[in-house]
Amino acid sequence: MNLDELMTQLGRERRVVERMASRGQIPGRRVAGEWRFNRMEITQWLETEIRDLDDQALARMEQTQQSTELDPRSPISQLIHPETVQVPLDAGTKPSTLQSLVDVAGRTWQILEPAAVLEAVRQREAVMSTGFENGVAIPHPRNPLPDALSDSVVAFGRTSCGIPFGAPGRTLSDMFFLVLARDSQTHLRVLARIGRLMQLPEFLANLRAADTSIAAHTLICEADAVIDG
Repeated sequence: MNLDELMTQLGRERRVVERMASRGQIPGRRVAGEWRFNRMEITQWLETEIRDLDDQALARMEQTQQSTELDPRSPISQLIHPETVQVPLDAGTKPSTLQSLVDVAGRTWQILEPAAVLEAVRQREAVMSTGFENGVAIPHPRNPLPDALSDSVVAFGRTSCGIPFGAPGRTLSDMFFLVLARDSQTHLRVLARIGRLMQLPEFLANLRAADTSIAAHTLICEADAVIDG
């Protein structure tokens, strides 16, 4: 991408993006005097930025990701289904959690190559944990998987107790959103929306208190709709 394309994707002014790139805050390089940005590197950078963005910035990120798979409103509700929510999730370690989440997502028959999906998620976690300090983790592949998925899908699971997942401060993780997208725009939109869900008052506490898979699915979809007003 050039500077103008990145400016549009981020929803920020040109001078702000150029200043961030010059300071090394955004991964990029100059080619023949012009800024150039690798799309994969930008996607990975945005994944880390989501941890520190407020609702307004996350909303702006959502709006700039034009996904052909999703309607503008309630993106999570379109990809998460009653059968892709499991409470409790039968897992006690990080490897078993990833395996269980892929199995849950596979109930929709949207995963064409489960082994490839699981390996891609494992490789992403090997680079850096997707765990947050609040006990939530959002495992996902580093790159979209158009050949391994017939459609994008989101799965959710909550373990009966927290497990070591590599989150900052060695906090334990007990709630997991598995994000499997066929394109980078859908991927970033979903990540941004989950980030906004986590900032809703009482959302995480209520999700931890949901005692069945159906209750958790309903809560997630209702919160997703609340964000859109």
